[in-house]
Amino acid sequence: MNQDERKTAVRRMMLLIAAAAVIIGLYGFRLIFLQLVNGDSFTAQATNTTDYKFTVTAARGDIVDSKGERIASSTTGYSVVLNKLLMGDEDLDTMLQKIVGLLGKNGESWNDSLLIGQPDAAGHYEFTAASDNAAEQKALAAMKDNLGLQQYATADDVMEKLVEDYDLADFSLYWQRVLSGIHYEMQLQAFSNVNNFVMAENVSEATVATIKENSLSLPGVEIVETSTRSYEQGTVLPHVLGRVGKITAEKWKVTDENGQVTYPLKEKGYNMNDIIGISGLESAYEDELRGKDGVETITRNSDGVIVNTALTTVPEPGHTVQLTIDSEFQKAVDQALAKNVEWIKNTYADSKQANAGAVVVIDVKTGGVLAASNYPSFDQNLYAAQYSEYSADENMPLFNRALQGLYTPGSTYKPSVAVAGLDTGLLNRNSTVNCTRVYTYYKDYRPRCAQHGHGNGPIDVINAIKWSCNIFFYDVGRRLTSDVYDAYAYKLGLGQRTGVEVSEALGHLTTKNDSNYTESLDIQAAIGQGNTAVTPIQLATYAATLANRGTRYRTHFVKAILDSNTGETLEETQPEVMDVVEDKGETFDLVREGMKGVAQTIPALAAYPYTIACKTGSPQRSEGYYVGSTYKHYTNAAMIAYGPAEDPEIAIGIVVEYGGAGARTGQLVADIFNAYYAMKDGTLTVDDTVSDALAQPETAADDAATDNGTAADPAVDPAAAAAAAGNTDE
Repeated sequence: MNQDERKTAVRRMMLLIAAAAVIIGLYGFRLIFLQLVNGDSFTAQATNTTDYKFTVTAARGDIVDSKGERIASSTTGYSVVLNKLLMGDEDLDTMLQKIVGLLGKNGESWNDSLLIGQPDAAGHYEFTAASDNAAEQKALAAMKDNLGLQQYATADDVMEKLVEDYDLADFSLYWQRVLSGIHYEMQLQAFSNVNNFVMAENVSEATVATIKENSLSLPGVEIVETSTRSYEQGTVLPHVLGRVGKITAEKWKVTDENGQVTYPLKEKGYNMNDIIGISGLESAYEDELRGKDGVETITRNSDGVIVNTALTTVPEPGHTVQLTIDSEFQKAVDQALAKNVEWIKNTYADSKQANAGAVVVIDVKTGGVLAASNYPSFDQNLYAAQYSEYSADENMPLFNRALQGLYTPGSTYKPSVAVAGLDTGLLNRNSTVNCTRVYTYYKDYRPRCAQHGHGNGPIDVINAIKWSCNIFFYDVGRRLTSDVYDAYAYKLGLGQRTGVEVSEALGHLTTKNDSNYTESLDIQAAIGQGNTAVTPIQLATYAATLANRGTRYRTHFVKAILDSNTGETLEETQPEVMDVVEDKGETFDLVREGMKGVAQTIPALAAYPYTIACKTGSPQRSEGYYVGSTYKHYTNAAMIAYGPAEDPEIAIGIVVEYGGAGARTGQLVADIFNAYYAMKDGTLTVDDTVSDALAQPETAADDAATDNGTAADPAVDPAAAAAAAGNTDE
């Protein structure tokens, strides 16, 4: 290479080096620009993620008895849940068909509340909502509204709209119906990237295994542990415990009278498909039992890839609600009541209809309910499966007679009138009323007294209570007036709320404001008839107030709230005084003497090791029957009792429908006391506590009780016949 060629090559090399240096400089400058000027922006883009938060439901707190034995608890169950975020681009309908197929093979059902059946052979649909089911008819109307259809739309119209909305025209009629139902349920549950869809609940372990085995072909389909309510002792206090259920559309979306829509449960942190207490203690203590839900966070980057899943907030279980009830004692009272009702029904000709009743037992010193029995009753664990049978039973096992049943109290009301007479000074120990069998104060109304064990002549308050003398209480009631003796009855616990934590009937006392009020009603109410109606729990509260010499405590079912993890007592129910009748002189001593006298007329109580104070009643029902040519009214059997009389511990209120004389529940009272003392000393065995020797001779007083206080014979007093419906009592 000559000199010129060499110089040319060097120049070219220098130019190439210069060009390369410029290019490298440009790239270096660009890199510096990217890193130093826009570095933060590009780093954010490279690491951009989105967090999606999902609720992890907390376990519901237990409900336990006074000894800590579980009555209601939460057990682990499994649900099939669809997570839209994790599904990615998977075709939803294809996925749903796979899941339905797997569920069907294992005999599982899936969430589908669409009230339309499968098509018939001609391809037409019918609604499945029962015409007499208000809830289903309401749901059907809501479905049509949600779909923007008129209320006259047919099932075919609804399906046509669903197929169009969910783009299901290419599927068979069978799958159109199945997929429409699931899509509609998804719509109700607001299925989205931030809200999972519960497709199937409480699935079997076999289904859990099947879903997991097919997980690779089912992205976004998860098996989620859930808390399911179960009842270890399903027959203990079912009417009071109440039930849990899914949040209804009406509770979730509330529209007020002005058309304003609110979501009160959403504001309290609930999700649309959450379980909530819907009745009884489950509802009353929802805030305590619910617990605090946890949070699962799923993180997705800008490319849609899931980069992390973590439990960011651990769920906290709900608190434990401890009751005043001892479950074994409750079972013993349940059995004693059932046995007493059946014995009455099978023993007495006038009580063939006796098929139901209620008993409430209260701790006199605290107001805590020790037992609340209904007969017939039901099993919480069978409620869903046998609801139709329970509902159709004419004896109404689902009806909470103990708290909701309203009954005329009959002569059990008389001690309240005695308290009013003694406390106001109208009566004293020596006051008497002349009993001549017929009350002759009114010219046109002359009710009678069956007299029981006392003859004609003067009778004092102790013996008037013991022998249930109607004439005595007619006269005292007339002189006091219902305004006065009702005021005392209210204070003692009748005709008003007892304070229990769950729903209870208010009841009613006969007053001058009643639309049918007459002077005769004033004296009928004084023997517990007229328009007066009270509940068994009011009777027990009233008995406890008499036992406490006029101090009425709030009646309650809950003993304490406990920490579910440590068992620590967080809150304890203290005895709460609701009202007081001042004990003036001998008022409650004299009433107690009279009630002790009643117990001495009943064989099962007269021979009892402890002294019992009680008052029987045989309040008249509106229905009647003929004995020969004589028309008689059926009566209930009622009883209040407490004991031991000298230092009372428990009080009892009883009603047996069509039971006849109140004294027929005497053995039931004895059985309850037997169970109570066995519970106290730790020897309670239900079968051994209830007496097998219920059958006993009917006493003269018991026999007379069924006829006591009936209206005057129309042949003697025609005007009295019109008042017959309010006149019978023991």
